[in-house]
Amino acid sequence: MPQIRPFTNLDPPAVTEVWQRCAQQPGLTLPVSVDLFERLVFSKLYFPQSRLFLAWEGRKPLGFAHAAFGPNSTRTWISTETGVVCMLLVCPDCPRRDVVAGQLLDCCDRFLADNGAATIQGGSAPPLAPFYAGLYGGSMPPGIFATDSFTRDMFNGAGYRASGDTLICRRSLTDFRPAVDRRTMQVRRLTRLTTLADPPPRDWWEAMEIGEFDLTRFELSPRRPGPPVASLTVRDMGPPSPDLPGPAAGIVDLFVAEDHRRQGMAFFLLTEAFKQLVQQGIGSVETHISADDVAAKALCHKLGLQVAAEAVRFRKER
Repeated sequence: MPQIRPFTNLDPPAVTEVWQRCAQQPGLTLPVSVDLFERLVFSKLYFPQSRLFLAWEGRKPLGFAHAAFGPNSTRTWISTETGVVCMLLVCPDCPRRDVVAGQLLDCCDRFLADNGAATIQGGSAPPLAPFYAGLYGGSMPPGIFATDSFTRDMFNGAGYRASGDTLICRRSLTDFRPAVDRRTMQVRRLTRLTTLADPPPRDWWEAMEIGEFDLTRFELSPRRPGPPVASLTVRDMGPPSPDLPGPAAGIVDLFVAEDHRRQGMAFFLLTEAFKQLVQQGIGSVETHISADDVAAKALCHKLGLQVAAEAVRFRKER
């Protein structure tokens, strides 16, 4: 019978090996290394408060699952009220793969419940994405890819229910031509655009989630003195998907102040950002939106961003 135990400091090579053996699973960044996992997972300040479980057959790693927690209300530390099963990977050649995956998932559920989690999210996705940004899912972890039927079935079988869908939208920037209309010209007259390379994090949780990446933030502010009314944060994603030119940029955050929405701010900010990204040699861009967000879908359509993949977020109430 496989043995399941918590992560130890000797296990990073085993985690890396499992990841590489699961190369056909949707959404995994490859190639990976122990150093990359150290930078993006093991070195995070709240890693000791999470729990990574590994399954072994003798000295051979079969898979792993990672349970963690989301941020507190002030985004200054974790809150054990909300748990996340960030990752569930079992090698395709593992005998009784479904049994091993079920045992790993059960270990995560019990760990999170024992530490006070009333709600557990299945699949890492903002705003609950404490780990695996840069390793899974593109610009940010999106949940469980719709094409990953094995993992979806495991969550369904463990009592989780789908709580929302994520659309992964992409487009090439090689043929990007910004549209100009009356609303765009009005936004240009009323605002000024500021570009910040390597911007400071806006809070502690953001620093933990995406602080390891090369970030650029675009901000729109009124021409009269005042704080930004809209902002866009993108990260360098390196090589793009095979069907798009590279390098790629991923949108990790888009914000428009509530009293400035439906005025063309987001469209103007994105078109100006795309123009600058083209000048920097970026060949494609990716963003993730909720399938229920009608406004975001309309904006993506207007900008030529097309749905390339879909993912599912799961949820369980304890």
